[in-house]
Amino acid sequence: MSDFPQHAVTRSAKLATLPLGFAGRTALGIGKRIGGKPAEIVAQEIQQRTSEQIFKVLGELKGGAMKLGQALSIFEAALPPEIAGPYRATLTRLQDAAPPLPASTVHAVLAEQLGDGWREHFLSFEDTPTAAASIGQVHKAVWQDGRQVAVKIQYPGAGKALLADFNQLARLGKLFGVLLPGLDIKAVLGELRERVAEELDYLREAEAQHAFATAYYGDPDFCVPDVVAANEQIIVSEWMDGTPLSKIITAGTKEQRDRAGLLFVRFLFSSPARAGMLHADPHPGNFRILPDGRLGVLDFGAVNRLPDGYPEAFGTLTRIFNKGDMAAVVQGLRDEGFIRPHIEVDVEALRAFLAPYVEPTQVEEFTFSREWLQQQVATVTDLRPNNVVRQLNLPPSYVLIHRVHAAGIGVLCQLGATARFRDEVMRWVPGFADQT
Repeated sequence: MSDFPQHAVTRSAKLATLPLGFAGRTALGIGKRIGGKPAEIVAQEIQQRTSEQIFKVLGELKGGAMKLGQALSIFEAALPPEIAGPYRATLTRLQDAAPPLPASTVHAVLAEQLGDGWREHFLSFEDTPTAAASIGQVHKAVWQDGRQVAVKIQYPGAGKALLADFNQLARLGKLFGVLLPGLDIKAVLGELRERVAEELDYLREAEAQHAFATAYYGDPDFCVPDVVAANEQIIVSEWMDGTPLSKIITAGTKEQRDRAGLLFVRFLFSSPARAGMLHADPHPGNFRILPDGRLGVLDFGAVNRLPDGYPEAFGTLTRIFNKGDMAAVVQGLRDEGFIRPHIEVDVEALRAFLAPYVEPTQVEEFTFSREWLQQQVATVTDLRPNNVVRQLNLPPSYVLIHRVHAAGIGVLCQLGATARFRDEVMRWVPGFADQT
């Protein structure tokens, strides 16, 4: 059965083309050096061709490759736009192109998960899905007690296909080493594989969603629909109407966009303290503005469990950066594993790279914009061996936090939001407000 959008055999074949291509490019580089071409130019050409090959192949995949692409999104800044641009476009197209399951397959999954009498749980069930994503789709229904509910159903075979992707991606360590010599890609892949395994466990997702719903119950700013029922491959939760954040981005007033941006940041920064977890998939499709002005939040498959709250090092290093002590920042990044022991970084290049993440905390009110982000990215967009992005590591414990920061800044720039974001950091991020 081919319910999941692509066959594992096809993905494996595409991934298998990479190591052979890499060997050929390396040999070509040696030949050019013998011919007298400068070593740095040869190295840059090898990196360029390797990146083209990696992103071409990953762009044709789904599942695990998409998760890796999301996690490494900040490192796309180290690649020229002609490579990274088409890659991002391909991922977007793939994400939007998941074909819906036929009704017969949906009914089979419901029977397997809820029993042959699954219809008795519902007063009505709509066979046409209201939304589709990389590993499942959502149907609107009416529960037996009359409540409108969302029924999230996992694609049969989705888990096997995703995990097979990661087994193949684990073989690409050498290739990423050429592009990003400071990155421990095996550790990143290992962490992502564990998180994806969690995303496939809908009971675990239901537990997380219920914890968020409990933490934010009755909140004047936020709404999280609670879970009605769940099994390994099905989640039934309260239905939530509202205006998708994507529509606020494209058609909202300045006041609506500012308010949405502020609530978006407040939710992401407050949840480790309130729910012991961080929502780790903050794209616009997972957020709604409700008629009463609250921010509704969906999809808790990807969460970062932070029982001790937000990492204090993040707030501390941000505060130290704002004071201008780059030596202490570099040492702090080494202590946290962002700079590996054998790597030396250009301090000024590092300052330029970190600026977009830190700048909103330096002023009382800040405006995010696409133009601002493009200017920041332009400071690190090149493939020279000393590009600071290529020297940095992504420690496994920060994989999901990084995903949230990178995606969150992107959403805020799409909104063009102006607000007192610094106040939210001071309130919710430990270590930032400490003036000692």
